[in-house]
Amino acid sequence: MRYFDLHCDTLYKVCTDNKTLNSDECEVSVAKASAFSDWIQCMAIWLPDDMDASSQINLLYNAHNRLISESELCGIPVVFDLSDTSISNRGFIFTVENCGFLDGNINNIQFLRDFNVRMATLTWNAENCIGGGAYAQHKGITPFGAECIREFEDSSIIVDISHASDKLFYDVSEIARKPFVASHSNSRKICPHRRNLTDDQFEIIRKNGGLVGLNFHRDFLSVEPHKASVKDVLLHTEHFLSLGGENTLAIGSDYDGSDIPADLDSIEKVINLYEEFLRIGYNEQLVQKIMFLNAHNFFSIF
Repeated sequence: MRYFDLHCDTLYKVCTDNKTLNSDECEVSVAKASAFSDWIQCMAIWLPDDMDASSQINLLYNAHNRLISESELCGIPVVFDLSDTSISNRGFIFTVENCGFLDGNINNIQFLRDFNVRMATLTWNAENCIGGGAYAQHKGITPFGAECIREFEDSSIIVDISHASDKLFYDVSEIARKPFVASHSNSRKICPHRRNLTDDQFEIIRKNGGLVGLNFHRDFLSVEPHKASVKDVLLHTEHFLSLGGENTLAIGSDYDGSDIPADLDSIEKVINLYEEFLRIGYNEQLVQKIMFLNAHNFFSIF
């Protein structure tokens, strides 16, 4: 099985709880992913809203250093350019969740360039220097945020609007010159949570050639989170596919950063989702697109 995951918070757990990328206490580990023939894992470092910019930058530094050292220990490279055919079929991609650390200084984007960050989630839940997060719905993009979008695109840093306010989403859609992604967001039609995407938002991402990663967090899967299961992921998948999302859908698990149903709560259990896709009649080509190919193709050409 081939697996490409657009978002997990395992690196944050490694940094703050002093774990390793092979810790059995993490939902994502090298050992648990050993059954995958191909495995590309986006490793996000979450920068909490309540941290000041200096502390966020320190955490970003530490995360980069830990990811490099851990990747050397486990023999899985940190990659930037997936179009490079010499790259192994297993690799980590460094990403950042929350750009508040930029603190209104465009020169701080150099940290992302220096660390080969491939994707940047603009906000977390609050408002920052870029614009409004999911819990600041009335806030759109700032003039500084608009400048950052251009710099990200010029630096081949993928813009991620998961956690964005609706207003920020639409502002980005008007400014962006390249496709952007929602790395870990579900359908608001299926589960009406502000962190999920409306049909219109999904259509904009789809038409622009972007990606949407299915999120396994209970609260984003079902209006009855305590009952959430792999079958709820199927409901979101079915709905997005009904909107023409065959080439748009991917996986953005949110492992090690959320509350995940028992039948999916560790990376080796992704096989349960794979088997459910096949059980309900998805052909192998479609399953491969959702589980690996759509994300790999996008990262290879962006």
